[in-house]
Amino acid sequence: MKKVKYQFSLVIGLFMLISACRNSNSQKETATSMTRGNTTVSLFTATNGQLAFQIHKDQKIVLDTSLLGIFIDERQLGKNAEIILEEQKEIKTEYPLNGIKSEASYTGNQYTYIISEADGSQWNLEFQLSNEGVAYRYIVSGNGTQNVKGEESSFKLPSETKVWYFERDSDWKLKSHAGEWLSADISEMPTVSKMGPIQGLTLTCELPQGGYALLAEAALYNYSGMRLEAIGNNTFKANFEEGDNGFAINGKVTTPWRCILLADNLNDLANNTMVASLNPAPDPEIFKNTDWIIPGKSVWHWWSGKYVDYNEEHDMVDDAQALNFAYSMVDEGWERWANKWESVTKLCDYAEEKGVGIFVWKHSKEINFPENDYALMGHFLDSVKQTGAVGVKVDFMNGQSKSIISFDEALLRKAAERQLMVNFHGCQQSSGEYRTYPNEVTREGIRGLEVNHMKEGPLTASHNAALPFTRYVTGHGDYTPLGFTEPGETTWAHQLATLVTFYSPFNCIAENTQFLLKTKSIQPALDFIKTVPSVWDETFVFPQSKIGELAAIARRTDNNWYLGVLRSGPAQELQIDCSFLGDGEYTAEIFTDDTKAKRINLEGLNNEANLRQWNTAVPFKKSSETVSKEKTLTVHLAEHGGAVIKFIKK
Repeated sequence: MKKVKYQFSLVIGLFMLISACRNSNSQKETATSMTRGNTTVSLFTATNGQLAFQIHKDQKIVLDTSLLGIFIDERQLGKNAEIILEEQKEIKTEYPLNGIKSEASYTGNQYTYIISEADGSQWNLEFQLSNEGVAYRYIVSGNGTQNVKGEESSFKLPSETKVWYFERDSDWKLKSHAGEWLSADISEMPTVSKMGPIQGLTLTCELPQGGYALLAEAALYNYSGMRLEAIGNNTFKANFEEGDNGFAINGKVTTPWRCILLADNLNDLANNTMVASLNPAPDPEIFKNTDWIIPGKSVWHWWSGKYVDYNEEHDMVDDAQALNFAYSMVDEGWERWANKWESVTKLCDYAEEKGVGIFVWKHSKEINFPENDYALMGHFLDSVKQTGAVGVKVDFMNGQSKSIISFDEALLRKAAERQLMVNFHGCQQSSGEYRTYPNEVTREGIRGLEVNHMKEGPLTASHNAALPFTRYVTGHGDYTPLGFTEPGETTWAHQLATLVTFYSPFNCIAENTQFLLKTKSIQPALDFIKTVPSVWDETFVFPQSKIGELAAIARRTDNNWYLGVLRSGPAQELQIDCSFLGDGEYTAEIFTDDTKAKRINLEGLNNEANLRQWNTAVPFKKSSETVSKEKTLTVHLAEHGGAVIKFIKK
């Protein structure tokens, strides 16, 4: 009887195996594969005749059957097409970086395929595989104007994937990418937002088998910025601001890279530089030298009063010098000064004497005229350069259509030709443009501290604890950190820690400069505020970190290390393993939540503040001890608290 059962089971098993093979063959007709390390990409024709791919890592699915293809004019490319491998080569690049590390190193395998359509036309599909992820793009030759009507590009994630996305209850969500970072199961994404199923990049995905996948794009030039529409079945599909009308491109169409960053842990995710590495190297003529691109912190009057006059900005220069900050950000209002250009020139002359550089604000609509290669923009930048200012903050692009992306690149190019730095606001997230144009020293595309001043604020601690593993993975962000006088639900130590956990080569500090310089309870941290860098040589994320709950990040500059901790949730005791330190001893200056002290009364500290129910805050306390890499430190975090440790090499 047992023998009969075994034979029957064997027959059933063979039948199921044959059926599975048939299903697999029907799904993966003309399949080809690409492998690097433990990552494999399968490229094939799906059952509907469309090109498709899958990604496996460690033999587990990261992306299930996801479609490939592009719509140009009236043609749907990638349907019933033949796939031919044209070339395979290794890509290696190293380049200096102003951000999480001093140098980025990237190695990947590039596969170039010829895609032959049924009508005989051909185009190219390129894939790159590296230890940091998978990326692909479409290249379609052509003469004259080609109209891109959309893409088939889709991304199907495994069931039970946890997706981190940014949310805002208004159409500003996709105009400025300044939403609060929240999470939901992949199955909920079509309906989770009141603003509809379209999400902006990036999306950070916690995979059910462990590890992370982050969806992004790289090298966004001469194209429209991609959003992702949740279409059900655990799938996102490429979406563009222009909709069915599409957008025109002259000559060859080269799409940005569609990226799936892969990481086993949050340290690998935060250190991922694939997006920047897929951008072209800087133009050697425009960037013959980059000595004029100098990272540093900036003072900013807006936190204390939105509209400024000349005398206030004159005083801000003095405060920048007193704080050892490199810059002063002159925001909206300077163009209403009497004899504005003469006044700005006078201010820049005074600032130069003090060793301070001036940035000036401009609304994008006043210089966004493409005629004669953006001649009006060039005239404005010439005037800025003549004043002695070192950079511009350009605001309110409010979208990522092809025309806006062209404006952004024109601004970066023309500013670089005049050796001016650029700060973008009211814009989409970074796609690594700062590698090609290192004069982009920061950009918004982030829900930053200014929201604490707004009706929809303040920021949550969870949002802050998510940022290093979501928005900041693809590039710097102008969060404008440090808000003691209006910290919302967070503590003062939490606010201090944002100076380490977040990064921006041009780091615009929000808090009132006089409050920093004259408030007695701030003085123990004043030297830290003055000396904390804005770019780093090395970054290390502690394994206890968890998106939206705890961000514990150490960053090195020269021989010194800085540790920042952001907590969201109940009070917690955190063990800090100091083995990341170098040999020898360090003096550890430790700033932690002082839960036993009287809470700080915030009433009246900032006339611009809207404190709501958060009218008090937990102060910080400072201690010091000698440590080495064998040491373990214990840090006590208050609810929504934080900590900072500066390790000074002896």
